[in-house]
Amino acid sequence: MPSQRDQIAMNDEELRAFLAEQMVMQCATLGPRGRPHLVPLWYAPENGTELVSWTYAKSQKAKNLERDPRATVGIEDGVQYQELRGVTFECEVEVEREPERVEAYGLRLFERYAGELTPEIREMVAQQAQKRVGMRFIPSRTVSWDHGKLGGTY
Repeated sequence: MPSQRDQIAMNDEELRAFLAEQMVMQCATLGPRGRPHLVPLWYAPENGTELVSWTYAKSQKAKNLERDPRATVGIEDGVQYQELRGVTFECEVEVEREPERVEAYGLRLFERYAGELTPEIREMVAQQAQKRVGMRFIPSRTVSWDHGKLGGTY
């Protein structure tokens, strides 16, 4: 008999749909004093469950990832117990510094969040890319849950 944990896990298709539907992830990196540094980030899913984002090169999360390229990412939805869905990824993070590649990450994000990439948006992203780094979150461990699969039983 499968465990309750196994019953609520999302399959690959469900997980990809969930990542496409949600808009904000919580990203935890290790700060300079060894404590988690937790921040919300926009993201764009790529290659299944990899996530890309960007941040200012001088931000705390960028400094943390330069020191230790590991992060834990959480994405969740729902309020009532039977509605709770989510995923946690333990990730290795590749930090991209090449401005053209950082710009591509930014365009990917703005395409997802703003829709049409107007010339004004493209110009703004190109300017911002000079001050930012791209981040590719590559999961090494995944834990997902969808309490709706329990059918109201706990």
